[in-house]
Amino acid sequence: MSISTQSPISREQVEQLVRASLQSRSEPTKTSISKTGGPNPLLVNISARHCHLTQQAVETLFGKGHELTPKKWLYQEGQYAAEEAVTLIGPRSRVISNLRILGPCRDIDQVELAFTDAISLGFKIPVRNSGDIKGTPGCMLMGPAGFLEMDHGVIRAAPHVHMAPEDAEFYGVENKSFMKLKIGGEVGVTFDRLFVRVDPSFKLEVHIDTDEGNACGFTHETPCELTK
Repeated sequence: MSISTQSPISREQVEQLVRASLQSRSEPTKTSISKTGGPNPLLVNISARHCHLTQQAVETLFGKGHELTPKKWLYQEGQYAAEEAVTLIGPRSRVISNLRILGPCRDIDQVELAFTDAISLGFKIPVRNSGDIKGTPGCMLMGPAGFLEMDHGVIRAAPHVHMAPEDAEFYGVENKSFMKLKIGGEVGVTFDRLFVRVDPSFKLEVHIDTDEGNACGFTHETPCELTK
């Protein structure tokens, strides 16, 4: 990776570039990083199917007092893929095994699937932002210690971008607004409704799901650009 001497960058930006580079080497088909000209480099990640659980749900599935064990730290500070995984049982009694849990625990139970996952399971799931689970279908999760029946909480996550306030200022957007993500490569596409999440703790990162990534032939070399 080369860094131009004409545009000095901060130590924090260098550390972000190194972390992203290491991630792209370990998962070469799932991560792309682009220099933006803004305060921070842009990381685009494919988010595979996963679930978020409450502590109560974790104990139901894995036993009283059980706590999630970090397996791999993610790009956003404090977020991780846990060692623990569950089996999802859909309405046609079809299953997805080894559904990864992302930690730490949250205050709601939520499952995020791609469109093709939902079809194979017999779900008709809406595209929603994380946490917006009212009126969504439910499912059953199975762990080594028990079952968890969810009345609702299964969604297809809307494409979204995490960013800090300085990124929002640079792009001229605000929290809960929308912007565009232009993806290049041999099968270029543009996502016109990329939901914006702004928080001081966030690093500049876009999440798309596996179907969206496969549709545009996304790799670690795919150029990406955020626009208003």
